[in-house]
Amino acid sequence: MTEPQPAQRSGGEKPRRPVPLLFEPGAPVEEGADRFFELESIDDPKQLLSRATELAVAFRAAAERATDFQAIAAAQLTDPRRFDRLTYAVLAERAGWTEDYARRMVEYGEGLIKGGGPL
Repeated sequence: MTEPQPAQRSGGEKPRRPVPLLFEPGAPVEEGADRFFELESIDDPKQLLSRATELAVAFRAAAERATDFQAIAAAQLTDPRRFDRLTYAVLAERAGWTEDYARRMVEYGEGLIKGGGPL
């Protein structure tokens, strides 16, 4: 699946920004501390590479899984059986996609639904 393209914004609407993941959720936050999963505190390059690689793999897997759920939601929201179904244009605007990408996500989501959803 190709990357989504930014949708055209209407009026003065500001685009939504992703939530920054600067620290592990639930970890106590120290005042003035700027840390990223404690990577800056690892002195051994072998350990740093190992931990950074683990995080990169985990974030990729999380992004893929989130994309699957986006596609399922897109397919459900545009289902013609829904009385309140969305058009591809409205879906694209809500998700920050192009209309073409919204259409492809719906098709992908329909396939996931027919196949039993993401694992």
